[in-house]
Amino acid sequence: MRWRRVGVRGPSMSPSLTDGDVVLVHFGSSPRSGDVVLVRWPQRPEQLSVKRAVRPDGEGWWVEGDNPHGSTDSRTLGPAATEAVVKLRLWPHPGRIRRPTG
Repeated sequence: MRWRRVGVRGPSMSPSLTDGDVVLVHFGSSPRSGDVVLVRWPQRPEQLSVKRAVRPDGEGWWVEGDNPHGSTDSRTLGPAATEAVVKLRLWPHPGRIRRPTG
């Protein structure tokens, strides 16, 4: 399975993505800094999270949510393993996901 729809839960990627958005992810894509990615942490192997790739870090990626006040990310859990790259938002506003400004 190389493509999959994924539902976004929680406020960590606001305003780029919000709770209830549905995105299309591509497994096997190599992330670049600034991409939105689907990740997993060794401390939480059962949980997949949608975050923004900041930089490669050792064996994984340093990732952060766009909403620093509502995100558990590499600032708490360290580098994450990337599972897939988010390519598009499918619902409710189809299209590319904008990079945050500022």
